Amino acid sequence: MTATVMYLGELRTENTHVKSGNTFVTDAPVDNNGKGEAFSPTDTVATGLANCMMTVMGIKARDMNYEMAGTQAEVTKTMASNPRRISKIEIVFSFPELASIKTRKTLEHTANTCPVLYSLHPDIEKVVSFNWK
Repeated sequence: MTATVMYLGELRTENTHVKSGNTFVTDAPVDNNGKGEAFSPTDTVATGLANCMMTVMGIKARDMNYEMAGTQAEVTKTMASNPRRISKIEIVFSFPELASIKTRKTLEHTANTCPVLYSLHPDIEKVVSFNWK
């Protein structure tokens, strides 16, 4: 088992990672009857993509002796209706360290082959940008 999810009421869940015991809460967004006081479930999907891309880049960067600490990602999720779903995820990565063209190309390719990206429905538009210092 990977995680447990408990419904807390008022459109809120508490999620627990079984191995570590770490938790986070989700809340329905304001535009879907919620309070919007925490990540929504669809927010976690969009940020999960950025997390996955950053993690696989981090693995590759470590192998290439490139320091990625301090790299940031800005995530924007767009929703559609009928049916209500994620229609677009935009991610802008900003790297604090200079990198060679070869390192840049390798890390960008690595990001674009992460498991979450391959798992998302093809109708979801994905726009990913890489800003190198």
